[in-house]
Amino acid sequence: MFIYLSKKIAIPNNVKLKCISWNKDQGFIACGGEDGLLKVLKLETQTDDAKLRGLAAPSNLSMNQTLEGHSGSVQVVTWNEQYQKLTTSDQNGLIIVWMLYKGSWYEEMINNRNKSVVRSMSWNADGQKICIVYEDGAVIVGSVDGNRIWGKDLKGIQLCHVAWSSDSKTLLFGMANGEIHIYDNQGNFIMKMKLHCLVNVTGAVSIAGIHWYHGTEGYVEPDCPCLAICFDNGRCQMMRQESDQNPVLIDTGMNVVSIQWNHIGSVLAVAGSQKAISQDKDINMVQFYTPFGEHLRTLKVPGKQMSALSWEGGGLKIGLAVDSFIYFANIRPDYKWGYCSNTVVYAYTRPDRPEYCVVFWDTKNNEKYVKYVKSLISITTCGDFCILATKADENHPQFVLVLCNSIGTPLDPKYIDLVPLFVAMTKTHVIAASKEAFYTWQYRVAKKLTALEINQVARSRKEGRERIYHVDDTPSGAVDGVLDYSKASQGTGDPICAITASDKTLIVGRESGTFQRYSLPNVGLIQKYSLVGRAYQLSLNCNSSRLAIIDISGVLTFFDLDARVTDSTGQQIIGELLKLERKDVWDMKWAKDNPDLFAMMEKTRMYVFRNLDPEEPIQTSGYICNFEDLEIKSVLLDEILKNPEHPNKDYIINFEIRSLRDSRALIEKVGIDDASQFIEDNPHPRLWRLLAEAALQKLDLQTAEQAFVRCKDYQGIKFVKRLGNLQSESMKQCEVAAYFGRFEEAERMYLDMDRRDLAIGLRLKLGDWFRVLQLLKTGSGDADDSLLEQAHNAIGDYFADRQKWLNAVQYYVQGRNQERLAECYYMLEDYEGLENLANSLPENNKLLPEIAQMFVRVGMCEQAVSAFLKCNQPKAAVDTCVHLNQWNKAVELAKNHSMKEIGSLLARYASHLLEKNKTLDAIELYRKANYFFDAAKLMFKIADEEAKKRTKPLRVKKLYVLSALLIEQYHEQMKNAQRGKVKGKSSEATSALAGLLEEEVLSSANRFTDNAWRGAEAYHFFILAQRQLYEGYVDTALKTALHLRDYEDIIPAVDIYSLLALCGCASRAFGTCSKAFIKLESLEALSAEQRRQYEALALGIFTKHTPKDNRKYLPKQWRTLKTILRACWQICTALSLQKSRVVEKGQRAEGEANLMDFCACSKPEREGQNCLASQTRGPSTFIGETNLMEAVTVQASDLMGSREQLCGQVSRPQGFALLGARPGLRSHGAGSPDVLGETKTQRGIEGSRDLDKHPLFDVATGGGLCLKTSVRVQEQAPHTPRMAASTSSDLLR
Repeated sequence: MFIYLSKKIAIPNNVKLKCISWNKDQGFIACGGEDGLLKVLKLETQTDDAKLRGLAAPSNLSMNQTLEGHSGSVQVVTWNEQYQKLTTSDQNGLIIVWMLYKGSWYEEMINNRNKSVVRSMSWNADGQKICIVYEDGAVIVGSVDGNRIWGKDLKGIQLCHVAWSSDSKTLLFGMANGEIHIYDNQGNFIMKMKLHCLVNVTGAVSIAGIHWYHGTEGYVEPDCPCLAICFDNGRCQMMRQESDQNPVLIDTGMNVVSIQWNHIGSVLAVAGSQKAISQDKDINMVQFYTPFGEHLRTLKVPGKQMSALSWEGGGLKIGLAVDSFIYFANIRPDYKWGYCSNTVVYAYTRPDRPEYCVVFWDTKNNEKYVKYVKSLISITTCGDFCILATKADENHPQFVLVLCNSIGTPLDPKYIDLVPLFVAMTKTHVIAASKEAFYTWQYRVAKKLTALEINQVARSRKEGRERIYHVDDTPSGAVDGVLDYSKASQGTGDPICAITASDKTLIVGRESGTFQRYSLPNVGLIQKYSLVGRAYQLSLNCNSSRLAIIDISGVLTFFDLDARVTDSTGQQIIGELLKLERKDVWDMKWAKDNPDLFAMMEKTRMYVFRNLDPEEPIQTSGYICNFEDLEIKSVLLDEILKNPEHPNKDYIINFEIRSLRDSRALIEKVGIDDASQFIEDNPHPRLWRLLAEAALQKLDLQTAEQAFVRCKDYQGIKFVKRLGNLQSESMKQCEVAAYFGRFEEAERMYLDMDRRDLAIGLRLKLGDWFRVLQLLKTGSGDADDSLLEQAHNAIGDYFADRQKWLNAVQYYVQGRNQERLAECYYMLEDYEGLENLANSLPENNKLLPEIAQMFVRVGMCEQAVSAFLKCNQPKAAVDTCVHLNQWNKAVELAKNHSMKEIGSLLARYASHLLEKNKTLDAIELYRKANYFFDAAKLMFKIADEEAKKRTKPLRVKKLYVLSALLIEQYHEQMKNAQRGKVKGKSSEATSALAGLLEEEVLSSANRFTDNAWRGAEAYHFFILAQRQLYEGYVDTALKTALHLRDYEDIIPAVDIYSLLALCGCASRAFGTCSKAFIKLESLEALSAEQRRQYEALALGIFTKHTPKDNRKYLPKQWRTLKTILRACWQICTALSLQKSRVVEKGQRAEGEANLMDFCACSKPEREGQNCLASQTRGPSTFIGETNLMEAVTVQASDLMGSREQLCGQVSRPQGFALLGARPGLRSHGAGSPDVLGETKTQRGIEGSRDLDKHPLFDVATGGGLCLKTSVRVQEQAPHTPRMAASTSSDLLR
């Protein structure tokens, strides 16, 4: 940054100032002094000249109001920007709050405590609260409307400073003895602040200032110091928060009187005085520091004693109260910015993001591209590219150099272990330097590489295009530099302070004033030069012959690198310091095309020098972007960064240097001949081009040709030759007008000459198709049809590129551009128009596959298939059906076009579904495609898995039934296929036999086709036996359970024999019960504990009853149960076959229902007919291993007549519970005389019902193999032979 004094305002009557405060939002300046002086000033910049903006604009006092009200010396002034209030206090303790009304300030509130003096006042961040501290320790916190919130007296403490935290939760109180105490916002003491900067300091110190930046404009870095505390002895510490244990420490070496952060917290200004070495008096000065303690600048201020300072709201000015004067200093910040390829690159911080916001603003097209970069260090530009130097990670000392193009696209990042404090860039190299070493990187970009150079690039990467050199090394220019980062850690006694580079020279400046000159691209030390002063900025001219040096004091000097002079000792030395010297310089730029031209910024004036001779200055405050073709481009960064998200092209200013202005004036006023002589004396390509253009305007072709030759414009020479071949003067004028971009004039002249074809040709070259179309339509005669179509299509392309598809359609229709028309219909989602377009196309048109793919992408199968078939691509049509899950259509197409790939497609898609565990979807897929056998295999697999999960038996039964139905459909399919193959008068039996034989061959590996109904049979008997048992048909249940012995491969043996033992016990068939227990005890699947419990239970039963079957209670009509059950099964099979015949006649059958519906169905199919589960009127519970012993134990308890005796013999297995037992049922009670007598209804099962009242067992009503049906037990179940009917009806379900 650079700072210089710019304005001085004197206070009347030489009243000394005590305080000053600058309103950051409205720009008011309040200053207080002795004798009750209080003034409010305002600086306004009013100018109509767009170039005179910012600091360059003249500033005048638009307000100078003296506020009356204080009698004593005004010591404290502070602004509340949010509510436009000014709060002031004097030495008598009088506090006045001022408000703005109709352009003037008036008293709003007055307060006088009459006890002590106000030492400090501070508003919080949102302006809602003010904290006032008095010298005697009193603290008052009030609201913006004047109400007192709380107050507190700190006994025995003298207060002098106060500061709010950014979140208004913490208050800092500065004491007169130098201590700082931390309180919460309610006045409760928290802790004392540890002052690291006062370590090893003796003697009394006082606090010079406390300022806490509130982060309203963001932070320069995440976790950046924002709390500054400074003492009068010059010691200062900057903290991240009030409890920071590692603050940044500074010793300013001054007697400090005031400190303040700028508006974004990036610079801390410290005002005070310092003893002069050669003088007895003190020198007032202001020092500027970064939040990390780096010293930026020092400003010396005239006067005897400085009392206060305050920043302007934009951070571009600072106000200083010195004696009875207000000094204003202008500040030129070190913005992070650059200029490349008509693009201004600048960075700023935002309060809502921790990163830097880097904007790439294309000034030519007024477009901007925004990138967010963490820990940005600098921006360096050259040509079309820029380098962003950043920190890689907060916790890692690595840095990154990111090569970007002009729109911010990262091209090549380089990670380096060297701090890039200084970065220079040329067309081929990037040089980054720390204080001890510098790193060179020969970068390449993709557009510069050809196919032949790819191998060279790879090889050079292996060899290494990155090198590191220590500043004390003496490289020879050979390949002696290596990528050794240890050099960066080696110290030096003369650190680097600045670098610059051109295509062939690198200059490294050191703090002692020494400059080292290296060659590029091979880095070799050529020469060392010794000068006086420390350089701040270096710059080489275009031929690397002169070096411009701006030192830290803003003095610009020049050094001729190649001059050979003789020193006082008579020795010849290389290099000469030129005599030109300018002060207060903060920016300079060499011309790119002339080594003797440069522009420099001196305060708010721009000077252009030719051969060290200045032209008249230009008033501006812009930063110089570019100096080329006798034009200087400048950017008003101060104005842009006031609203960085919306840069304005008015902030880019172009200046013409004097020679260009004089040449233009000579051409306009004197003539071409005299101007030609002037340009001959002051040659420059831009001046010759100016002369050539003027000669063309007057059709002086000879002079124009000579001027084009002098400026080496080959295109201009060819244009002059073409003009010479034209005979008509008017034609020449038309061509010249077009050459200079006056196209409307040229077109009008062509039309006046009746050369509409030339006018159309002109617009064609310009690509102005709208005007071409107008000319074609408005002209006389028939327009060229092909050109008309071309114009329509070009305009359609114009609208399509801007995604205005509806407008594009109109022109594509007229231009007969079917391909782009299809694209527009697709983007408009006008699928009807797209379908009509496809129908209008002839067969095998090349556009049909593309249109079909559009339909596929939106899932319109029928239209896509139609388009594919129209272009003779049936395979693509089938693939489309498969892709869109239209398998019926796919099978139909495959059959119609004799395609054999459908099987593989089905298998592939089915495997895809199976991978996603969508087995039912795969079954549905096979079923719809008539692959019943594959569907049946999957369905059997699901049924087996559900059975293993011990899920609801009814669901398992339904799955097995569905599997069997699929097998039946497969049988029928095979019979029909054979029936179609058999020719002549073959009988139906013959065709059926052939079908069965083919089935045998195809399904030899899948034997479940022979007994497809076996699983359904097993679970049918399993469910039926339990229903009969619960309804009281215990003998019938026993006979049904005996059939389960044939299905041990389907139902677990434990469940089968548990049920059989229970039924046997309930029906007093103790022989069968005994055999079931023997089988249970021999099962290997049981654990030793379970086997022991079965043995104990069997012992309890059979010690009371002989293991013989007692059948006298079995009804005679049920003794032939086996026969009846088999009859029922035959009825089921017959009905199933009858169903299949109904299906053949087109009637809907139950088996044709959706798979998911079938499997989930548990509701009655029709009124009056219940499914298996709903025919029982109690909780449908299925007995397995877990409830056998409970039920049998209760039965045994009844038989033995004593529950207490049973309790002593049998212990309940842990976790066993009777599934489905119902509360509230009657119980015989212990010792019932008749358990299974026929005189009582359901006596045979009553004992097994009331298990919930048994002391040995708990009652559970869910889990296990239980169906979700709510039923009630019949209290009086008739002993009638209705088993066969119920069996057949249940089986059909």
